[in-house]
Amino acid sequence: MNIRAEHLVKRFGNFLAVDDVSFEVESGSLVALLGASGSGKSTILRILAGLESPDSGRVHFDGVDATNVHARMRQVGFVFQHYALFRHLTVEQNVAFGLDVQGVPKDKSSKRARELLELVGLAGLEKRYPSQLSGGQRQRVALARALAPEPKVLLLDEPFGAVDAKVREELRQWLRRLHDEVGVTSIFVTHDQDEAFSVADRVIVIHRGKLEQMGTPAEILDEPATEYVARFVGEVNVFPAQLVDGVAVSGALRAEVTAAMTDAPNVNLVVRSYDLKLWREDPGVGTVRRVVVLGDRVRVHADIDGAGALVAQFPRRSSLLKGLAPGARINIEVTSARAYPKVVNG
Repeated sequence: MNIRAEHLVKRFGNFLAVDDVSFEVESGSLVALLGASGSGKSTILRILAGLESPDSGRVHFDGVDATNVHARMRQVGFVFQHYALFRHLTVEQNVAFGLDVQGVPKDKSSKRARELLELVGLAGLEKRYPSQLSGGQRQRVALARALAPEPKVLLLDEPFGAVDAKVREELRQWLRRLHDEVGVTSIFVTHDQDEAFSVADRVIVIHRGKLEQMGTPAEILDEPATEYVARFVGEVNVFPAQLVDGVAVSGALRAEVTAAMTDAPNVNLVVRSYDLKLWREDPGVGTVRRVVVLGDRVRVHADIDGAGALVAQFPRRSSLLKGLAPGARINIEVTSARAYPKVVNG
């Protein structure tokens, strides 16, 4: 099912939760709504599900206006962050619940539930209760329950937020495989950029109720349309700078700008931590302050003369780390950078 949202607006009292948001999701794709807590992404998801009504704007499913269609009639499966399983029902009964409500014969609903439990890797656990399952298993039951009525759209609100980091990583990979097998159009909400980029075909970045950018994970990372997206996604350095003939100058730092989002001379220069080369050199333009080993990566903290603090990341075995120790003077090459308008108080 194709989904199209047009100029969605939603207020809660004086708070503008969703501010003129429009986007389209292709049939069969897996899309992430990515943003910080309170950005409006869950409200957008609930509007698509029919659990909230927009103050203005329209929602279309396969070209048909569904804005005023009741949630029960939208053929949407919804998965909540905290599972929302019925504690007094077995795993099989939880999965079959929606089918039972629809009046599907017991033998058919039970057969469908068992098929789905096998699909999500929980075969053999049909007679257990939610309290007898791990957090990851409960979330799989919730997904199976949402898929039971064969929805045209699957909506997931922070689906892995209630499990620990290791289980979350396993569930991400599992969701991607499940989506590829089932093929239902899916949208999930997350504040975790790694989750969005590792699972989704396309990512929609939401900030303060507005859509900042929509694109593939590579486009969001490599071509951030706004300074907010550039700052929010990945680890970046931001320097106030002067832009002259495509070169940004901030203290002793010089950087050819890959893309400039403004013609103004006063800009914010945004450089990702992995778009830097550092090497030991006297007199250099900066001083190494700290070197931190993080598994397979090394983070180097430095102070750049006249520009301020900078963070760079390298693979742990990188030859660029040679001689980089606290107190060492260094020179710098910026391999990619972007410039954005300098906003007063922004």
